[in-house]
Amino acid sequence: MHRAGWLVGLASVALAAPISGQAVYQFEDYRLDNGLRVILSENHSAAVVAIDIWYSVGSRDERPGRSGFAHLFEHMMFQGSENAPEGFHRQSIQRAGGSMNGTTNEDRTAYFETLPANRLNLGLWLEADRMRSLAITDENFENQRQAVKEERRLRVDNQPYSKAFIEGPIAQFDEEACFPYAHTVIGSMDDLDAAETPDIREFFDQFYAPNNATLVVVGDFEPTVAKQLIQQYFGDIPRAEEPPAPTCDVSYGAGPERLDFPDPLANLPAVFITYLVPRHNHPDAYALQLLTSILGGGESSRLNRSLVRAAQTAVQAFADVGGRMGPSQFSLIAIANQGKEIGIVEEQLAAEMAKIADEGVTEAELQKAKNGLRASQVFGRQTAFGLAESLQHYAHNHDSLAEINTDLDRYMAVTTSDIQRVARQYLTAPNSLTITVIPATAGQGGTQ
Repeated sequence: MHRAGWLVGLASVALAAPISGQAVYQFEDYRLDNGLRVILSENHSAAVVAIDIWYSVGSRDERPGRSGFAHLFEHMMFQGSENAPEGFHRQSIQRAGGSMNGTTNEDRTAYFETLPANRLNLGLWLEADRMRSLAITDENFENQRQAVKEERRLRVDNQPYSKAFIEGPIAQFDEEACFPYAHTVIGSMDDLDAAETPDIREFFDQFYAPNNATLVVVGDFEPTVAKQLIQQYFGDIPRAEEPPAPTCDVSYGAGPERLDFPDPLANLPAVFITYLVPRHNHPDAYALQLLTSILGGGESSRLNRSLVRAAQTAVQAFADVGGRMGPSQFSLIAIANQGKEIGIVEEQLAAEMAKIADEGVTEAELQKAKNGLRASQVFGRQTAFGLAESLQHYAHNHDSLAEINTDLDRYMAVTTSDIQRVARQYLTAPNSLTITVIPATAGQGGTQ
């Protein structure tokens, strides 16, 4: 029996194996009275625990004039709290023999630790302390504002192709209709410069509350002990008002659109074609995900065989699809070979898409893509942290957490006809944005 204060709801996985034969993952899913969602998955195969907390806030939750705040807090959350001064979080995890980090994307912000099993209490206490009492001061804000600027200079402004591939695709979203995906995760430096400490504190109070968070613990622990610690550390943190849900309206087939992107750091031209596709848990997302593997997954993929090896017009070509909670993008990327016209590379990419729409793919190609996806799921969940991230993914991006045990069935059920259908429906010129990266002319260079 569970104490009433611990549980609002309880769920556990079914014991029957899925059709695909994938492993069945046991978990317990409940909420504290303050709204914190807790997911526990006990596994004693290794003496480690992973603590993974996702806040349901990403760049999509920002408003015009206040972009970059979610990413800023990826940094701010390590600046100390009431009982853990600046640097203590990182130092104490490392001294315990653990590792930690944080990440931000459009839909969520994540903080996580992997620790020896006997230090579960340390990780939970640290996460609770900064949720309860993050040190939001003028000094900390200014320090991390400068850190974000330096990160942008290092990873975006001074990396060839990065600026085009990060900033270019947002042009496919209208700021008025879909601001959540019409700006980058790293945000506008002008917005960060204009922000003041009260703006940052307001953002924290709104989004970094227990009722907007999910805590996952995976690994070598006793559930009774874990629940006691979670209740002790998180149970009295007050909930906040529910944050407003972001809205995004997109028009499929409103293009085609084109964008030239001068890049003084690039030595070779590149082309980046994006197509608007549905959210990650849409029924068509399964076929689209497998198609990225057929087109760009490894040496035997279509793009590599046709553009890189046969025609030798590109030095690199691959495909990707973003898995967002809102409208996503399917992307084809190719960097031209030395002396090759980027227009020819673009035509070849378009021809490969047209071939799939006209002729479809083979059963062998589809089976290879399914085998690769099955393997990536198996290998990705072999560690405590990998499984924790997977549980978080299904908790946030799917209708039911139990889909972690059945979702592979949907991929295995995809047919060659499904692949052809989604190609015809979404991967068309009127639904596309083409970004051409124009390198510097001879003798020019970028900032170093």
